[in-house]
Amino acid sequence: MSRLASRQGAASLRARRWDVVMLGSALPGLFAAIRLGMRGLRVLVVEEEAAARAHPAWREPFLPVGGARGGVLDACLRELSLPLVERRRMPTDPLAYQYVTDRARIEVGELGLTAEEWVTWGLLKPDEARELLHLLAQASRREQAALLEAPVVKTSRLRSRGRPAPRERGLPVELRTLPPGVRPLLEDQIRAQHHLGDAPVPPEARARLYGSVLDGGVLRPEAGVYLRELLRGRVRSVHGEFRSVSRRFELVEVSSAPGIVLERPEEVWLGRALVINAPRHDLGLATADSSGAVSPLLDVPPPSRGRVALHLRVHRDALPEGMGRRVLVGSQATGGAPIAVQAFPLARGETACEVVASTVAAAEPEALRQAADRIEQTVRALMPFSEGRMGRVRFPAPTWDHDLALADPPRGRGWPAEVDLRLSSRPPVFHLPREEVAALGVEGELLLGWRAGDHIRAALRG
Repeated sequence: MSRLASRQGAASLRARRWDVVMLGSALPGLFAAIRLGMRGLRVLVVEEEAAARAHPAWREPFLPVGGARGGVLDACLRELSLPLVERRRMPTDPLAYQYVTDRARIEVGELGLTAEEWVTWGLLKPDEARELLHLLAQASRREQAALLEAPVVKTSRLRSRGRPAPRERGLPVELRTLPPGVRPLLEDQIRAQHHLGDAPVPPEARARLYGSVLDGGVLRPEAGVYLRELLRGRVRSVHGEFRSVSRRFELVEVSSAPGIVLERPEEVWLGRALVINAPRHDLGLATADSSGAVSPLLDVPPPSRGRVALHLRVHRDALPEGMGRRVLVGSQATGGAPIAVQAFPLARGETACEVVASTVAAAEPEALRQAADRIEQTVRALMPFSEGRMGRVRFPAPTWDHDLALADPPRGRGWPAEVDLRLSSRPPVFHLPREEVAALGVEGELLLGWRAGDHIRAALRG
């Protein structure tokens, strides 16, 4: 395995030490940091300043599911020992999202609600709708049980949890060819959920994503209640610390301890382990030396696709009364990838709310710019009375600490295969490879963080 650069003249630097230094504030790393802190380790999460200053709505997952008792999100939050009062601030809403086309506005959520909507809009006949949704729910719950049982990461230390995973996996024969009436809706739904670039969604993940919304979606009824912010608060409560950086830094090894060296002030932040929790290609560019050389640990090809997220501030009177808090504008209406729109609740005394909309595009500057313009046009079409009442919220875009890269796993890897976290054994450097659980979306990232935190703790102990 590749090693970090050994830092010369480190004695002149001011050294600060933690048990684990984590680069990046993406969702898996927050979860892993909590798991490590719960076991008594001191964790430093290093954020890019631009990411730390962005509004929390900008990075909030579009469709967090599994919040009902026994779901993945519910199990994860319980595992973090979040107080009941915190979990109650994120109850399950029967409506997961609204699906918008040129001719329809279809509500999708709990099974009975979805069946009624499919029939009302003429997508399927009543018996067909009920039968198909029953099959989707069954396949999705089997995959949910398998997710909670899975070790996710390659390790022999994690013991089996709960009941054995069901043997039947993936899509049953009846679901391998979807009826034309609902196929666009279901395909756009999984496109909005998974984080893959160009790779196909494996049948195990497809089965989970098709039916994951049939238990409803997680609702944030109070202003300022965000999943990421709940996790950040929990990190701080269990020996965790956040520090932001705005300048270039270097990945180094000092006396067998991995960490980073800052240009200003001249400090070195070291840990017993270093964890990469950011897109490796982008982090490599941000930490390249003056000659442009990238650390071998970060020298990977750039992703071919990315997610464009646009943050808008909209006057409350411009929000249509019947519009849900989560809207998915279908690909048939956009002429390209579906566009996911979230409207966040108003803060007390505020007259404007935060709206975040996103879509997928080729990872090229012009394609990303055009996608941002298409997003704004789509949101304005959803809100016909927004003229003069809507504007973009502009802030410096993070260059490496973000969730926007949509990378594909290497050939032969990715869910349901287990993930190898090690980038280097001496010194210990780990990577949280979002691309290898990208097919599962948010649930995959939560489980990756959970299992990775336990694995890293065991590796440091042993």
